[in-house]
Amino acid sequence: MDGIFFLIPLGLVMGLVGLGAFLWSLRSGQYEDLKGAAERILFEDDEQQDTGRPAPAEDDHKHDGGPGNPATRQ
Repeated sequence: MDGIFFLIPLGLVMGLVGLGAFLWSLRSGQYEDLKGAAERILFEDDEQQDTGRPAPAEDDHKHDGGPGNPATRQ
C-alpha cells in the first residue's frame, strides 16, 4: 500500500512532462508541414546531396564482379 503513494504522483508527474513536451512541440512548429516530409522521401532531388564521399564515376556503374574479382585486386 505504501508503493501506491509513490507510484500515483510519479505517474502524474510523468504525464505532465509528456503533456509539456507535446505542447512545446506544437508551439515550436513540429506539426506545421505534415505532407512535406512524406513527399520529400518519394521524390528525389536532381542535386547530389553532400555525403562526404565523392560522386561515382560513370564507368563505376558497370558490374565488374565486385571486390572478390581477381582483376580488381591490387
